[in-house]
Amino acid sequence: MGSVIGDLLPIAVGVAVSPVAVIATILMLLSKRAGSTSIGFAVGWLLGICIATVLFVLLSSALSTSDGGPSTTASWIKLALGVLLLVVGVKQWRGRNGGHETPKWMQAIDEMTAVKGLGLGFALAAINPKNLLMCIAAGVSIGSASLAISGVIASVLVFTIIASSTVAIPVVGYVVAADRLREPLAKLKVWLQDNNTTVMSVLILVVGVVLIGKGISGIF
Repeated sequence: MGSVIGDLLPIAVGVAVSPVAVIATILMLLSKRAGSTSIGFAVGWLLGICIATVLFVLLSSALSTSDGGPSTTASWIKLALGVLLLVVGVKQWRGRNGGHETPKWMQAIDEMTAVKGLGLGFALAAINPKNLLMCIAAGVSIGSASLAISGVIASVLVFTIIASSTVAIPVVGYVVAADRLREPLAKLKVWLQDNNTTVMSVLILVVGVVLIGKGISGIF
């Protein structure tokens, strides 16, 4: 299971250091309904990552079992995902200096309820294409590794916890020490908004290269 966790770490970090999710979390923590909305968002984010990953663990396991070649199938999928992420990363990098309007959902965060926050967190984690590609990669890595059920559960939990950490930690910290965190969170939000595209494109490129390397090593 150790090698699987090693494969999952760069992917989990790629999901965790997602500027859009962190910015959304900070905006919620600075909103009128800071406590309830941010907790709902964190729960939705965690569920989205977990459910998307488990879905592709099951699909990968079924595919591997049906064609009798788990390592080769998984390696080709990783290679394809790596190439897709490289394309997305390069596209983002090339457009990093362009102007970007604030999404409408960010503008509406101040009026969001806990339920809407949960739905937004789930959508950003499980439906957002960039995150979904990384959850697919994690699911393929786990599902193709021929682990026992306990190993699969442990791997999914480790991936979900790491991938959710940058959203969950600020929310927990705010509950414990709201007043102390307001100023640093506001500064972090400004920095992330200014560097959102650059940070995300670099992360996607790194994860894409890692997946391509894993795919090539498994095929040849």
